[in-house]
Amino acid sequence: MNPEDEPPDPGISWIATAAAYLLFWLLLPFLLLHPKVRQGVRRRLGLYDGVAVPSGSPRIWLHGASAGDVLGLVPIVRELKALFPKTCIIISSITDSGAAMAQQKLVPQGLADLVTFLPYDLPGACRRTLLALRPDVLVLEYTELWPQLIDAAFNAGVKLALTNGRLRPRNVRRYRILFFFVGNLLTKFDVLMMRADEEAERALALGAKRGRVQVTGNTKFDALAVSVPPTPDESLRTALGLGKERLWVCGSTHEGEEGALLKVFAALRREHPDLRLLIAPRYIERAGRVLALARALGLEARLRSQTGWPAPVIVLDTIGELVRVYQLATMVFVGGSFGRRGGQNILEPAACGKPVLFGPRMENFADSVQVLVGRGGLQVKDPVALLQLMRDLLARPDEILKLGELAREAVSSVRGASLRDARLIADLLP
Repeated sequence: MNPEDEPPDPGISWIATAAAYLLFWLLLPFLLLHPKVRQGVRRRLGLYDGVAVPSGSPRIWLHGASAGDVLGLVPIVRELKALFPKTCIIISSITDSGAAMAQQKLVPQGLADLVTFLPYDLPGACRRTLLALRPDVLVLEYTELWPQLIDAAFNAGVKLALTNGRLRPRNVRRYRILFFFVGNLLTKFDVLMMRADEEAERALALGAKRGRVQVTGNTKFDALAVSVPPTPDESLRTALGLGKERLWVCGSTHEGEEGALLKVFAALRREHPDLRLLIAPRYIERAGRVLALARALGLEARLRSQTGWPAPVIVLDTIGELVRVYQLATMVFVGGSFGRRGGQNILEPAACGKPVLFGPRMENFADSVQVLVGRGGLQVKDPVALLQLMRDLLARPDEILKLGELAREAVSSVRGASLRDARLIADLLP
């Protein structure tokens, strides 16, 4: 970095550092007790004594906040390993489930050499972690702008990269306030790999250097190719009690959505007795409540984990089967889109070659909506419109198949971000 190219970075103010410590002590009981983040406390503090940190060079540390974010890193790691087979790959996560996902998806295949936890965003914890892990490159994802970690890595000479860069318009003012106290974090990155042109423009407007901002796309499109099995799982079809019946899958549903969806199904089943419904709540601990709701509406229902009889309604209460269920579907509705959640992943069922229906609230997946609407994705304003659309589609089986193929082709057309990102990351290696 040429000092003449940019003014000296002021670093993080003592006010921001003091606020970080104060916030940490206030949140400590939550951090120690919450079931999603209570593992790995010593490593979150940067204490790696007794941990077998792998050797090898070059060393790349990639961070994904949760299980879904870790899955988004899988195709990048594959490309990096293809480019540099001897690269030491370190994966970190915030949530316990994210670390477990990395252990499950990356370690057995030799794609990750160490799985750990992101350090608490405190100066000491970050410095100790960097000393223990000794990365050449640190790759953060989405909007994981951790001030103390970025500052410590920058000062230690670690190259910084952001993948799947996402900067929402409504948060621009918040970033400006944050940068006032901690310095402009974007200027410390060696490369910012943004998902879309408009997000790249927001990064530039916030002070990122033009030569370091690249539009490479979204690696979650590539992650779908990793997660979709090549053929439908016939053993799962048998376990669900499915023969030739048509199956409507409602995936990743949230509180307040299932009642409306069950009523839509009840109306459709009176007209199409061969139709079956599988509901997969976003959080499986809600499966029992969804089951009770279905029975309260007079629908015969059972849990996926229960076997022995077919039922018009099945509630998925197992982990890791949703994509395999999508492959058996006739049509798919993706939840989180009728409430305030802002949507869920509509690309997985699309990659399975299924028409994908979803509601109006898709703020968190706006890029996916752009990919699919008009190409196998169908957005409806409310459950009444959903019922009308379902009636129309069920009367036209050929149209269902056509929409499914359009959806599959749409997802295929936007893949490739992982290779582009991997090459840019590789350019940062010593």
